[in-house]
Amino acid sequence: MEKNLIDIIAKSGIVGAGGAGFPTHVKMNAKAEYVIINGAECEPLLRVDQQLMAVETKKILDALKLCMEAVGADKGVIALKGHYEAAINSFNQLLGEYEGISLHLLPNFYPAGDEQITVYEVTGRIVPEGGIPLQCGVIVSNVETMLNIYNAYFEDKPVTDSYVTFAGEVKNHITLKLPLGMTVKEALDLAGGVTVNGPYVVINGGPMMGKHVALDSKITKTTKGLIVLPEDHPLIQDVKLPIPKMLHMAKAACCHCSMCSEVCPRHLIGHRIEPNKTIRFASYGSLCDGSDTPMIAFLCSECRLCQYACIMNLQPWKVNHELKGIMAKQGIKSTLHNQPESVHPMREYKRFPIKKLIARLGLTQYNVPAPLTELTTEIDHVSIPVGQHIGAPAVPCVSVGDTVAKGDVIAQPAEGKLGACIHASISGTVKAIADGCISIEK
Repeated sequence: MEKNLIDIIAKSGIVGAGGAGFPTHVKMNAKAEYVIINGAECEPLLRVDQQLMAVETKKILDALKLCMEAVGADKGVIALKGHYEAAINSFNQLLGEYEGISLHLLPNFYPAGDEQITVYEVTGRIVPEGGIPLQCGVIVSNVETMLNIYNAYFEDKPVTDSYVTFAGEVKNHITLKLPLGMTVKEALDLAGGVTVNGPYVVINGGPMMGKHVALDSKITKTTKGLIVLPEDHPLIQDVKLPIPKMLHMAKAACCHCSMCSEVCPRHLIGHRIEPNKTIRFASYGSLCDGSDTPMIAFLCSECRLCQYACIMNLQPWKVNHELKGIMAKQGIKSTLHNQPESVHPMREYKRFPIKKLIARLGLTQYNVPAPLTELTTEIDHVSIPVGQHIGAPAVPCVSVGDTVAKGDVIAQPAEGKLGACIHASISGTVKAIADGCISIEK
């Protein structure tokens, strides 16, 4: 009996491992000309994807070929940074065996991993405002997502673990494969613990777009990095800065130089967002341009690059975030769906170098290798969230007292809702189902 890739992906609980967790079976249930593996890993300090590409090269290529066949694509591209030498060498040794698959070497800029930016870099096609790559005949998927597809199709293994880089103020800068449902505190202990003496903050994800999380929050399918920084680090203080105070600063300090718009990645591919107009709200209570509306906030990816190009460290992205929230509460949806005809003529020279960004963020001392390391500690308890993906939380299909094996389905998508299956990450007994989590103990 022929295997159905889409069904296998759905039953294995695979979601986008490098972003918001969009269910992969929905993304792959389409037709496209290109399938692109996004191996840019453009967030500073993260090391998962570049190492997986070097170590699990054949599995990633096999999974890419499967996906190309499923969506009818004749082109498969692995987009990765030109300095990921180990991964490039591993791919070059095997690429001759895979017709239609090639590498695309990206410059070292931020945010090369924004899928709309990746699509343009690889294909020269521009994703429409508020659009998705499929509108350009492209499907983009993360490196670890591809590895999960291989494991599901060829080895019958669902998603039970996530690869995580530990960075910042931790004893050991390493990358580990962790079972889903561990707490952040337990994970940090596996990296030797926190080295900062005073108060600190943990970022789940990258320093630019990651979220500040509590120590009792859980490792999920989308956890790619845990970065520990002192609470008084400028990066932490920037995120915590209240909107009213930032607007007051903008009113006093913005010189309207437009530098934020000069580097805005979405602006540079022709989208109508201009962060300098957004920040005019603070000074003038208006965009000062009758052809624009506050709806341009919907076009902001919140990559935060505008702030680190600003000589006054102002935060247009935060204003856009606030505007999007206000409009969402009022039921206002974006009507901006323009298809740009061309990118900014100087775009190539305006891409923001990663090394410059790392220095601007005050993270140079933490920009060190984090080698992939085997987990030797046995994990005897987890509390697995049923909402690890875009869509509705999965519905538990086990009861307290049930015995489960690693890989067993413990929660399924709600009837008729977008979602993904959840599987046990360790073998043991279901001890509790509460607070959106299923707890299992050995």
